[in-house]
Amino acid sequence: MKFNVEGKAFQQQLQAVSKVISSKNTIKILDNFLLCLEGDRISITGSDSENVLTAFVPVMDVEGEGAIAVPAKRLLEITKEIDNQPLQFYINDDTKEIDLRFLNGHFNFMGVDANDYPVRRELPEDCLSLQLPARMVLKGIENTWFAVSTETSRPVMTGIYWDIHEADVTFVSSDTHKLVKYVNTEKAPGLTASFILPGKTSNILKGLLSKDDADVRITFDAKGGLFEFGDYFLYSVFINGNYPSYNRVIPTDNPFSLVADRVSLINALRRVNLFAPKSSNLIVLNLQPGEVHLSAQDLDYGTSAEERLTCEYEGNSMVVGFNGVFMVEILSNMQGETVVLSLSDPARPGIYSAFEPTEGESLVTIQMPMQVI
Repeated sequence: MKFNVEGKAFQQQLQAVSKVISSKNTIKILDNFLLCLEGDRISITGSDSENVLTAFVPVMDVEGEGAIAVPAKRLLEITKEIDNQPLQFYINDDTKEIDLRFLNGHFNFMGVDANDYPVRRELPEDCLSLQLPARMVLKGIENTWFAVSTETSRPVMTGIYWDIHEADVTFVSSDTHKLVKYVNTEKAPGLTASFILPGKTSNILKGLLSKDDADVRITFDAKGGLFEFGDYFLYSVFINGNYPSYNRVIPTDNPFSLVADRVSLINALRRVNLFAPKSSNLIVLNLQPGEVHLSAQDLDYGTSAEERLTCEYEGNSMVVGFNGVFMVEILSNMQGETVVLSLSDPARPGIYSAFEPTEGESLVTIQMPMQVI
């Protein structure tokens, strides 16, 4: 087996695929890339047994075809040190010896029999399929990724919930402290379904997708799904379980509204956060007509901070506590110059939304309050 490949493109795709490979694989063969030569392109596959990512690279001067598993760490190190040079691969199909040649030298190392590499699960013929614009999928993940839980005690919360309706796709994530619901109606899916995409898979998709990509074709059943876009195929096993009824958590009657400049509020919170207790990050908001008074106090160190911010506030005077770090996180993941924080009383969640929503999109984030001592 022999082929030539452009070094930079090959190295970039190796880097992309390496993100799916686990640093602690229980199956030794998964420490390798699977290279498959077919016609005028080579596929690079990596897997952690639950996610399988395949990237494609064009090749030239091809002789033969076949597959071989190559140690991922070694191949990454080699291609990183060869500065954007054409690469020539000569692979002995019998001994699995690899001779990798570049302008001023060559490397010799051993590959592994490709027959030992696990085969990706094939989806049944009656599976569901839809095609969505890449920017629609990317926005869904970007707007919800930060609220995915890392607590493995509740597996269903460690992914992004895709609630697919005839006319829209709703993306939901929650770590119980905050919940994000993002609805996009850019393209009607024309079907009703749902699944929970693992956090790792969502992060990989976020890193690979581009707003310039055309569409993402998603083929799936109850167990897993295949995402096809650009030069990539990404298969993922879905998280098994029932996602909580997210609409029941979102308050329907929050009559009091704080309207503020988003960046100014973020900057004020960051300053006050410096003196918040590290154990709770509690920030106290004292809401008065025309302004919000931010304060934090760390009794263990005898420190405190206060700051006033001009804003528009309609409602009763109120003192409410929130985790300041989470507030900054929520506001930083929103768009637009002005943000609205809707409240009802200090014991109920606050609702963040955009002052001027983007057409075809709806983003609602709720944050649970904290007790003010």
